[in-house]
Amino acid sequence: MSRVICITGASSGIGLATALLFAEEGWTVYAGTRNIERDQQKYIHGNLNFVDIDVTNQDTIERAIQIIDQYHGRLDLLFCNAGFGYVKALNQTEIKDVQKVFDTNVYGVIRTIREAFPLMRKAGGGHIVVTSSISGLVGQALNEIYCASKFALEGLIESLATYYKPYFNIDVTLIEPGAINTNFSHTVMSQIAANGGIAEDEFKPVFDAFISTFGSVNADPQSPESVAKVVLELTRLEEKPLRIRTSDEAERFVRYKVENDPSGLNCLYETRNIQLGL
Repeated sequence: MSRVICITGASSGIGLATALLFAEEGWTVYAGTRNIERDQQKYIHGNLNFVDIDVTNQDTIERAIQIIDQYHGRLDLLFCNAGFGYVKALNQTEIKDVQKVFDTNVYGVIRTIREAFPLMRKAGGGHIVVTSSISGLVGQALNEIYCASKFALEGLIESLATYYKPYFNIDVTLIEPGAINTNFSHTVMSQIAANGGIAEDEFKPVFDAFISTFGSVNADPQSPESVAKVVLELTRLEEKPLRIRTSDEAERFVRYKVENDPSGLNCLYETRNIQLGL
């Protein structure tokens, strides 16, 4: 029997690469997109089904999960991948822009997990994978809004992991990529240009320094396909890590934060013991 995966943010980048890889591996794939007609015509595979999912719209998530429940009665893997970056100093940022970042990057994950949980519970378990970032572990200049959204995800998923597995047989994993060779970085730089470029204010020296190092810091980005392989490898592990970096570069960037507990499992097990006696 084919296993079932649902992926949000699957119209490009990591999400699309994961959808195509899992389809080739024989999984039944439900790939969430806001461009369903375009993607259905462009990517054709017997195991690949594009579904309308906008993680800022609760109704679309609910309908997608209902379709999966109707045809399969279970969901083996939920991959919460939808998200976007944001580069701007806090003091230059409109609150509406902060809300927009959190609506997708944080609330979108919350909405999706809330909808998928009853199906996983009914089926006796599953695995939830969430795209975080090294930005969820290490704060970075001019990325404070994006980092805040990913730090929030880290806290959310780490907390769910304390009881989802022992009580509901649902594994939970954060993947933490560094620079990715997608249009993500291009989108970030385009966003700066669309907002009038670098403002001539007190933050300009910070932006100048940021731009001067941007190319070297992101000189060797990881491909979406290689991240997809990490997600696939997770499905083959008997013990799922709480968190995993997806490249050596990402590992080096966060080494001071994670060197004593790279997978996050030591802290997770201790927390379970202290709070739940498990």
